[in-house]
Amino acid sequence: MRKFIIYVILSIFLGIAAYISFAYYATYSEGVRAGELIKLSHKGIIFKTWEGEISRGITGSHIFTFSVLDSDQKVIDDLNELQGQYVKVTYKERYKTFPWWGESKHFVVKVEKENSPFNIK
Repeated sequence: MRKFIIYVILSIFLGIAAYISFAYYATYSEGVRAGELIKLSHKGIIFKTWEGEISRGITGSHIFTFSVLDSDQKVIDDLNELQGQYVKVTYKERYKTFPWWGESKHFVVKVEKENSPFNIK
């Protein structure tokens, strides 16, 4: 009976470890989105995270929300500089997120200034 309980506890811990590892390392998709950077904020009570929004339409009805990891300081600095401008962001979408990572499942890993298609000359 004692061995059975040990095996059950061990299998529960291994299952939890496998789930956390999957959520931490696995990505669902990777891609690029472009739009006007309308928001970047450092928010939270217990866990301070970087959250942002990109407007992908003229009316602002198509909003892409994203998070930035604290370890990506260059991305955070670039986003702060490009506030209010048209940008192209490269992101990774994860299956799950942790509270200390951010609210969104989309994590920006690179940002570039882009020419707006709405400024037609």
